[in-house]
Amino acid sequence: MKKTLMWLIMVLSSPLCCIAQSKSFNQSLADSLAKWAVLDQTAAGIIDARLRALGTTRLQQYRDSVYALNGQRLKGVIRRYGFPGYDLAGKKGSHNFWLMAQHCDKDVPFQRQVLKAMKAELPKHNADPKDYANLTDRVLLNTGQKQLYGTQLTYRTDSCQAIPKPLRDSLSVNTRRKAIGLEPIEANLNWMSQLHFDMNKAAYEKMGIHAPKLLPEHP
Repeated sequence: MKKTLMWLIMVLSSPLCCIAQSKSFNQSLADSLAKWAVLDQTAAGIIDARLRALGTTRLQQYRDSVYALNGQRLKGVIRRYGFPGYDLAGKKGSHNFWLMAQHCDKDVPFQRQVLKAMKAELPKHNADPKDYANLTDRVLLNTGQKQLYGTQLTYRTDSCQAIPKPLRDSLSVNTRRKAIGLEPIEANLNWMSQLHFDMNKAAYEKMGIHAPKLLPEHP
């Protein structure tokens, strides 16, 4: 009996028994991810007039350098922790990691690595399925395939309308979107069309376009 109890104590105290447990929240990691994400969004959005003044070529070089730098940082996180889920970095920190990973388009093998690591966290409700859907589509397009969820968009500038990039089985897209927690694609496209119009209103009005082209939405 005593031997059995001692064996149980040894097993339960072993590091191996802790593998399935949640990771402890890491404030330092969450803070780093937030800091890196600010740099990422500055490069992606280019709201700084000094950056816009660089010109198209140098601007893209700046973006690429930011995405490459953050990509190396993210690889270090993956090597050390795996995918930083809610338990490790909080919802915001986990989202920030995904936000930067999706911009690593020149390193598709790494994006695939992140996607695989995220997928493992989904059954534990430790990662955002909507972020997973976005990265899935990104990786598919980056490898010459059609997207599944219609999250990656382009715009018809002659009518100010958001449209999905090449999409697999478009008639079933809303079924797939609903299963992973996304709103109907029509609602998302209309929202993005309106946002695109608002951000470029002066240019569109010069073209005689005073409102975006919207799709009918079904309840």
